[in-house]
Amino acid sequence: MRASVVTSFDKPLEIKDIPVPAPGPGQLLVRIEASGLCHTDIHAARGDWPVKPTLPLIPGHEGVGIVEKLGDGVTEHAVGDRVALPWLGYACGTCHYCVSGWETLCEAQQNTGYSIDGGHAEYAVAAARYAVRVPDGVDPVEAAPLTCAGVTTYKAIKVARVHPGDRVGIFGIGGLGHLALQYAQVFGGQTVAVDVTGEKLRLAASLGATDVVNAAATDPVAAIGALGGVDVAVVVAANPKVLEQAHASLRRGGRLVLVSLPKENVMRLPIFETVLKGITVVGSIVGTRDDLAEVFALHAAGRTKVIYEVRKLDEINTAIEDVLASRVPARLVLQP
Repeated sequence: MRASVVTSFDKPLEIKDIPVPAPGPGQLLVRIEASGLCHTDIHAARGDWPVKPTLPLIPGHEGVGIVEKLGDGVTEHAVGDRVALPWLGYACGTCHYCVSGWETLCEAQQNTGYSIDGGHAEYAVAAARYAVRVPDGVDPVEAAPLTCAGVTTYKAIKVARVHPGDRVGIFGIGGLGHLALQYAQVFGGQTVAVDVTGEKLRLAASLGATDVVNAAATDPVAAIGALGGVDVAVVVAANPKVLEQAHASLRRGGRLVLVSLPKENVMRLPIFETVLKGITVVGSIVGTRDDLAEVFALHAAGRTKVIYEVRKLDEINTAIEDVLASRVPARLVLQP
């Protein structure tokens, strides 16, 4: 099979012909139909984070495809099912976090496309228990971005406790942000889209944003302050300055939800303002299998729209450069 492989953190990915993997006990062999390109894939390929993946590695944690073979003992899926292979590739299933509904915090977890091979290939092996069924009628090319960008932002809106009528600021309108905007509206929020490009702000307006703020042309804190501030700020832009602006845009009792992972790994947090205004700061990490099932159900019901472009798997290095240069409207999806 053909696969995109990280062989060195300082070199482009290589397209290689390698053997099709065989599923072991409890695993599936999935023929990949589509695989979304996430910024995390870029971090993995470049070794940006403190815990680096072991090389060689096939990245990709938004893989969607058809089950072609079952390993011993698999009862969760059947050959022919369409499944998604999310970031949470495996968890122990027995620890406190797993049994209390927070499997994404399991300390024994394995992450697709980071600690185990992912979906930027023609085939992938996955733990059957952690592959999520894609409903009939959901296009696999649209299901791919929902598998991470969708479930990550959906979970962020859930942990933000968005209530009908809340004003919700989405900082960064791209692959994640355009979906976060829609989920905030599903929960009844009035949305304020913040970005530095007119194209993405026009996209936000077309998706129902109540207000848009061009942070390249105006001070977003002042602009949002003129609206009365936001009750919730969800940050998907990987820039410490944006995190600080989002915090400063909150009303009293506001909630700052951190989703992005800046390479710098720090932000300045004003303690007086946080305490005196009763601000909550919360980190939100992807979502559970149940969260992803809800994301797929919303999409199947026509409640969300995925903005994407399709590229060939062989074009992955050009696709990465386009993502880094903000030359894509939202999400790129690779197809073998």
